[in-house]
Amino acid sequence: MKLYVRYLSMLLKSQLQYRASFFMTAAGQFLVSFTAFLGVYFLFSRFHSVEGFSFPEVLICFSVMLTSFSVTECFARGFDAFPKLIRSGELDRILVRPKGVIFQVLTSQMEFTRIGRFLQAVLMLGYAVPNCGVVWTADKILTVVLMIIGGIAVFTSLFVLYAGISFFTIEGLEFMNIFTDGSREFGKYPLSVYGETVLKFFTYVIPTALVQYYPLLYLVGRSDDRRLMLLPLIGFVFFLPCYGFFRYGLRSYRSAGS
Repeated sequence: MKLYVRYLSMLLKSQLQYRASFFMTAAGQFLVSFTAFLGVYFLFSRFHSVEGFSFPEVLICFSVMLTSFSVTECFARGFDAFPKLIRSGELDRILVRPKGVIFQVLTSQMEFTRIGRFLQAVLMLGYAVPNCGVVWTADKILTVVLMIIGGIAVFTSLFVLYAGISFFTIEGLEFMNIFTDGSREFGKYPLSVYGETVLKFFTYVIPTALVQYYPLLYLVGRSDDRRLMLLPLIGFVFFLPCYGFFRYGLRSYRSAGS
């Protein structure tokens, strides 16, 4: 853990060597997320609810998913950029080093400029919390925390799955953006608004609904089933087959040499 913190500190210091570039990129990340927020805001300025969900309730969904995605992009970016490690031959160096592959991939790249998106999510959550009408008891607070942690687990799992697929092909992997960026974009609203087919897909295939929609039902009082607040923990279960596939790809890897 001490070594990981040292790597984190080194990467942060190196990115801050170009402060103007760092803060401009972070501001750009904030503005991109802000335009998405404006889309939600203008929709609710015309329609006061969507599928019965109010503006603050939708902002909880949006902020939770954006927070999870931002944190994952910051600290698990190495898996998202994994095909570059294969193409550049850097993976061969990683394999002969004494430290584990997972540790080295995690510390190979971190995007601290994602703090712009994270700030946007915090501001939205800060507005939604006092205005959504939820009585914030301990279990409700825990529900939001589990939604964020579960979301991080799901997005990290998708990045690891992406890395596993890249062992077999480094071309045409853009389809994975449907699951990563797509989950973030769909997550701006409760997933039920997209119809039953989409809700089932994000429940049984990619478990985004388990960290967003179903816990939200308990959070805003649409369901009294307290078990819904624990569903985000399934995000960690989803990590297991994704990690297993990555390990399978790693065992199948054959270097082309140099």
